[in-house]
Amino acid sequence: MHIDLPEKRYYSIGEVAKAFDVNTSLIRFWEKEFDVIKPKKNAKGNRKFTPEDIKNLKFIYHLVKERGFTLEGAKTHIKEEKQEALTNFEIIAKLEGIKAKLIKIKSQL
Repeated sequence: MHIDLPEKRYYSIGEVAKAFDVNTSLIRFWEKEFDVIKPKKNAKGNRKFTPEDIKNLKFIYHLVKERGFTLEGAKTHIKEEKQEALTNFEIIAKLEGIKAKLIKIKSQL
């Protein structure tokens, strides 16, 4: 899944939910369930996600929605094989980005 978000320091929960095409409640639920997601909260309680949080959310989305892991399975997978799984996921993400760019170029021809 290729997600188009502008380069920013912080993203609101609405921007993140729209990019992943899910409800904001799911993002809040994953925040509670997974320790790797730690958005900053301001005085009002609004969540601001960093690019590192977005990267972790992409990985969780990939495990849960695309590969069909349960939440418990995704948690154990992240804890046990985090480094190996992340490198594979990063390679896949880069290739999907290249594919999206090539399709865009092809459509412009």
